[in-house]
Amino acid sequence: MECRIDCGACCIAPSISSPIPGMPQGKPANVRCVQLSEDNLCNIFGSIHRPKVCSNLRPSLDMCHTNRDEAMGYLIHLEKLTLS
Repeated sequence: MECRIDCGACCIAPSISSPIPGMPQGKPANVRCVQLSEDNLCNIFGSIHRPKVCSNLRPSLDMCHTNRDEAMGYLIHLEKLTLS
């Protein structure tokens, strides 16, 4: 599956504990990554500076659903489950 154009849900909804260029302490949940471009593409895609968790994340129907709002809802739900 390919990433949906103009989505970026996986770069907003989940928290990332690894340092990211511009976010040395990582990224809190439901906060836009500083490396997410205006057109919702990763500015460091393919870079050695991209966190491993991001590189390992692959789009799937389970995660991405059929639109950005569903993807955001699903990923925020998963994030809440990891806090328990």
